[in-house]
Amino acid sequence: MLHGPPSTQRKARALRRQLTLPEVLLWQQLRLGPAGLRFRRQHPAGRYILDFYCATRLLAVEVDGMSHDREAQWQHDVERDAWLAGHGILVLRMPAQDVLADCADVVARVVATALGRADVRGR
Repeated sequence: MLHGPPSTQRKARALRRQLTLPEVLLWQQLRLGPAGLRFRRQHPAGRYILDFYCATRLLAVEVDGMSHDREAQWQHDVERDAWLAGHGILVLRMPAQDVLADCADVVARVVATALGRADVRGR
């Protein structure tokens, strides 16, 4: 299991109490364990914090708001995604607007992506 240093774990704990509306809406669905999948919210991974993480499928789900359109944030996301890919984790980025417009569709896309990946418990 991928974890982070104590400082990242503390920050993740704080962020769990400060979810954005799109994150809250998506979490309300993911916490139900769609298709038997288990997700964690604000999961520390190295020096990064993943919005949602399915450890058995090595899938990170990121809800991207408008701040991700800025070049500095975009560059950070590219570095972060590369680091996660180096650990076998696929990052699925979902625009916050999509979550707000049709959360059920976003959940369906997340589930389909997760089920399309091998279950690492079988390794």
